[in-house]
Amino acid sequence: MKTTKVLMVLTNRDHYDETHPTGQWLEEFAEPYRAFLAAGYEVTLASPLGGRVPLDPVSVPDVIPEKWQAAYDALQSVAVLEEVASRDYDAVVIPGGHGPLFDLAVDPTLAQVLVRAKAKDRLIAAVCHGQAGLVSAKNEDGTSIFAGYRVTGFSNREEEIAGLEKLVPFALETRLVELGTQYEAKEPWHPHVIVDRNVITGQNPQSSELFAKTIVEALA
Repeated sequence: MKTTKVLMVLTNRDHYDETHPTGQWLEEFAEPYRAFLAAGYEVTLASPLGGRVPLDPVSVPDVIPEKWQAAYDALQSVAVLEEVASRDYDAVVIPGGHGPLFDLAVDPTLAQVLVRAKAKDRLIAAVCHGQAGLVSAKNEDGTSIFAGYRVTGFSNREEEIAGLEKLVPFALETRLVELGTQYEAKEPWHPHVIVDRNVITGQNPQSSELFAKTIVEALA
């Protein structure tokens, strides 16, 4: 039986500016990661620079839950994306946190990975601000490869409630609309996942478990 191979693309960005830290949001990585391991997948973790993946301190509890410990440990050292990008994966998954707005949104290697994955009809999934990683994936004519897809992601309202709208390089909801996607959101902090063809998106941290479950079901 063929082993399902999943690439999870993570951030290296650990700050908004000189005084505000950011990074990966632990739950948005940990829930899919543990679901993938439980399903027996071969999981490759990578970031643009490799090495340790910074976590947004707000997302890290004082005591790491036992169910997240393996995920937390795995973030201490990941591969360089460029070195593993050419492999064939069944799914490409991009967890959130505000870090991806700064590096994954403009990463050319990730863009190439996504263009290839879509051309092969592989599963592409992103949650919360992970959708920033979808931004730079373009067709030859410069249009987004995700134009016309129904998607969700961290909403402008959620950004305002979190008080971070002035720290981010762009508003994710606004950018997704500009790219021609059919953006949809539910009330702030409510779980919400959209499946459109081979693309799965989750709105916020509260969507993490449902997002993970939906991916596993799609890959079954």
